[in-house]
Amino acid sequence: MSCPLSKDALEKLKQFIEVCKSNPDILHLPELKFFKDYIESFGSTVPESSKMSSGTKTETKEKVEEPVEEMIESDPESELELDMTGCVEPDKLDENQKMGDPSKEEVSEEDSDKADEKRVEAMSLLSEGNIEKAIEIFTEAIELNPNSALLFAKRGQAYLKLTKPNACIRDCTRALEINCDSATAYKFRGRAYRLLGEWELAAKDLRQACNIDFDEQTDEWLKEVTPNAKKIEEHLLKKERRRKEKEEFEKMERIRKAREAHSKASTEEKVDDLPSAEGGSGGMPGMGDFYKLLEDPEILAAFQDPEVSAAFQDISMNPANFVKYQSNPKVMDLVAKLSGKFSGSGMNFPSFGGAGAAPGAGFPGFSGFPGGFPGAGMGGNAPPQPKPSDDDNLD
Repeated sequence: MSCPLSKDALEKLKQFIEVCKSNPDILHLPELKFFKDYIESFGSTVPESSKMSSGTKTETKEKVEEPVEEMIESDPESELELDMTGCVEPDKLDENQKMGDPSKEEVSEEDSDKADEKRVEAMSLLSEGNIEKAIEIFTEAIELNPNSALLFAKRGQAYLKLTKPNACIRDCTRALEINCDSATAYKFRGRAYRLLGEWELAAKDLRQACNIDFDEQTDEWLKEVTPNAKKIEEHLLKKERRRKEKEEFEKMERIRKAREAHSKASTEEKVDDLPSAEGGSGGMPGMGDFYKLLEDPEILAAFQDPEVSAAFQDISMNPANFVKYQSNPKVMDLVAKLSGKFSGSGMNFPSFGGAGAAPGAGFPGFSGFPGGFPGAGMGGNAPPQPKPSDDDNLD
């Protein structure tokens, strides 16, 4: 047996079940009563709503109206427990942190050589622990050659040693603008993000540094930030999933309300269109009461008889055809019942074949009878048919 639901419908059903699992309280919503009854029909028990167990009914209704949004906002997973060991307070950016002249597109060979010499000198100072002096020399080198990604990355490393992560990030970002494949810049910027507790950004940069040029220190730093970064990534994925569930739930609610409004409007329109006892469409009085008569089980069953239904359809097309069915007990019984019902409701039902009435006189054309009786439109009473004369008009 193949599944009667489409793939899209099954996916929506899965999302609905996930919402129910996350927040069983929504099963107590009036709109989902049919589903709750279905579950209980198997002998299962729906947990009592935590919101219904306390407070007044009015309070319960107000709280239950937004179950999905409340679930997202108050979800325990929203409170992440991260290991912030080793994080530092962010440093203020130094406005005097020179970034060189970005408009200096071409660097002379002489300036390039001087910048290299200063880079070597700065690296030596850095290894000796004279960090501030090393930064000063790196800055002089950057002034000579502002297009060197390595100079910015190395000065960023020096700022990192002074525990100035924001200054390091600024330099390494500039280095990556010059050379997007600078593993050194990714490495030290990733480490700076780690000091600020920006775990996702740290993992991203360190991972990229390992992809470009793997080294053990970068890999060690990456392993250090991965647990927190993974927690955040999983949290964001769950939050996004709940956001989509909320959107889907709200969409379903809008569709449900629109359908209810449309159904209500259609019902009211049909009721308004029914002719009243004072006279309705087509001049047929009391058609609203006539439809109520069809609620009688005997009359309804009679119209469901194909023979009776066909007879009344034939009569509705031509009232004169009534004479054909005067000997049919089924048809005549139904006519008698309808006459009696109409008499009791104060309406006039034509007495076909009765005293003083021409056969088939005034039979209205009805439409939409149950049991397959299509009938004609709800027009006025058909004019009486002329009675056949004994005179054949032959001399």
